[in-house]
Amino acid sequence: MTTPPALLIAGHGTRDDAGAEAFRDFVRRLGARHPELPVAGGFIELSPPPLGEAVTELVEQGVRRFAAVPLMLVSAGHAKGDIPAALAREKERHPGISYTYGRPLGPHPALLNVLERRLDEALGSAGRTPGDRADVTVLLVGRGSTDPDANAEVHKAARLLWEGRGYAGVETAFVSLAAPDVPSGLDRCVRLGARRIVVLPYFLFTGILPDRVRHQTEGWAAAHPEVEVLSADVIGPEPELLDLVWERYEEAVKGDLRMNCDSCVYRIALPGFEDKVGMPQQPHFHPDDDDHHHDGHGHGHHHGAHSHAH
Repeated sequence: MTTPPALLIAGHGTRDDAGAEAFRDFVRRLGARHPELPVAGGFIELSPPPLGEAVTELVEQGVRRFAAVPLMLVSAGHAKGDIPAALAREKERHPGISYTYGRPLGPHPALLNVLERRLDEALGSAGRTPGDRADVTVLLVGRGSTDPDANAEVHKAARLLWEGRGYAGVETAFVSLAAPDVPSGLDRCVRLGARRIVVLPYFLFTGILPDRVRHQTEGWAAAHPEVEVLSADVIGPEPELLDLVWERYEEAVKGDLRMNCDSCVYRIALPGFEDKVGMPQQPHFHPDDDDHHHDGHGHGHHHGAHSHAH
């Protein structure tokens, strides 16, 4: 029987010691869960151990093949560029190793369920019942990036969190590099009529940035006593997160890096849309379609790399 590839977990890195330790502890937990294969983790920047050290640790255990999973919610510069570059460098340093690269974690329904739990906890701690959602506006706060696609992923998570769960609304803000910032996001909630807001950090672990979200939220709340503002906790090392990293590992090992089916209403029971799961799919006839092909001008989107069969 062939040995399964090892698992390498790649993190952002943080100047916050507690945040870095939360990552290292998560890697240890995952290793304990899967004693059948070597598990190591490292950071791109700011915290020890660096990713290269984690690769060396695996190689010293005799590992030749591994799957790398970015422990990141969205695919920004780190996941798209820095990690692949670091892995390519390790391949030069350790001739004979091979690896596959998994995809980022979010916005997976399992993580949306954890976010929902964090909202319930925040409401519960303020003496509110979780069922009392119709007057709750959520402000989901992402890291923020210079990459528009990464910021759009946070908006996607916000929309998926809102669908079917009964909140008044889920708005989006960012803690760095992208607008709106947290105070502007809270202002926007109020302009939309919010009277009770829960600020929900879209972060895996504690760190400098989630702390900044909380401080900015508290500062804004102090200046707006007429609005009830609550702060929810980060996702944390929940069983759902351990399961999801393993799912990403298995995808990478099998080479099953699909189009996004995580939030596909026909595959996953999303709140309020459960009846759609498994519905037979009919071909869609575009009004411009006909039986014979024209020269194709203006119809480029029907062809090429992005087409997929229904």
